[in-house]
Amino acid sequence: MAVFLFRILILIAFFILAYSAIKYFVNPKRKLELAHEKKLFFFLDDKLNVRKNFLITYRGVLFEGEKYLGTTDNAFEVVTIQVWAKNTDKLQGLNKEDFYFIEKEILLAYPNASITWKSPIKDLLLR
Repeated sequence: MAVFLFRILILIAFFILAYSAIKYFVNPKRKLELAHEKKLFFFLDDKLNVRKNFLITYRGVLFEGEKYLGTTDNAFEVVTIQVWAKNTDKLQGLNKEDFYFIEKEILLAYPNASITWKSPIKDLLLR
């Protein structure tokens, strides 16, 4: 009986480890950090939660965007988005086309939104 109970406990421990490993590998925060390290593009957002900011990593720079709910012709949707870089020191080497690409990706998720950038990105785009 003790051997049978021990086998069940080992089986339960195996399932718990497998579940934890799967949760780790599909975690969106981990995917964001991995894309940030590899200097790739990744867009992390909870579209169902308007109060939660989204994160974008692009070419090793981490951007954060704040969503504001408003009214459109038919419904309440995100109508304004304010975006800024978490660390402005890493913006070196980015040009206007990079920021236009980021805007395009944001507009794919929120087509009715107008995007505003915080300084110093705003200063670059106004030139």
